[in-house]
Amino acid sequence: MSFQPQHLLLCLTLVACQNGPQTGSTTPESPQEIAAPDEWLPIFDGKSLEGWTPKIRGHQVGEDPYSTFRVEDGLLKVGYENYGGKFDARYGHLFYEVPLSHYMVRVEYRFIGNQMDGGAGWAWRNSGLMLHGQDPKTMAVDQEFPVSIEMQLLGGDGTNARTNANLCTPGTNVVMGDKLDQRHCINSTSETSHRDAWVWVTVEVRGGEVIRHFLGDELVLEYTEPQLDPRDSEAQLLIQGDALLLTGGTLSLQSESHPLEFRRVEVKLLPEAP
Repeated sequence: MSFQPQHLLLCLTLVACQNGPQTGSTTPESPQEIAAPDEWLPIFDGKSLEGWTPKIRGHQVGEDPYSTFRVEDGLLKVGYENYGGKFDARYGHLFYEVPLSHYMVRVEYRFIGNQMDGGAGWAWRNSGLMLHGQDPKTMAVDQEFPVSIEMQLLGGDGTNARTNANLCTPGTNVVMGDKLDQRHCINSTSETSHRDAWVWVTVEVRGGEVIRHFLGDELVLEYTEPQLDPRDSEAQLLIQGDALLLTGGTLSLQSESHPLEFRRVEVKLLPEAP
């Protein structure tokens, strides 16, 4: 039995579908070990982008005139062949249609080819999973990134060290070590993901309580209390009263100028009680 995006939407409305792991459970030893369908739910079907909506900087929600995100050979591909030879800060995000709060998401990805001309130096072999993100309908046409919590997906150059599964915070902050941490990016403790091999990462998201990053089955970063940053002009538009804590939001995949491929995007729903 396989799950399509609409099946996950149904599961989100039924308590019976929330058969996630108990606290302390671990991820599988390899991404090829597919769990029972009532646990890991594929939200990319390998055939289409059903259930996903693009938002490209400079364009309205739902418009992707460059086919940045497409499905070929069973893979979700991010490419720039139709960008006219220059990236021009046309950052993109592909949003899943169902908001999420307590869940785990795992993806298997790899970078391919060369970075698009005009891409920023930091964007080389750089993409991300955007968690607790804003609704793309609330993004400005020229907004570069959704207000969100980002787990970076990074690759190495074969020689130099570069941690993977780092944290970046567009319009947000987190708490680390019982203190509010306002750094924009925070490195994990992971090893470098060199070469073009497939890499798999997992994020455990428990509402506004705790978020944990895993590279393979190794915990490499943990933080609590994800929240809006009242100093950020884009986040200011989302603040309601004095409430800053983020307890849920959108999930999106990123395009930042380096081609990459995803062959698995899966979600496991978690019970809200810790």
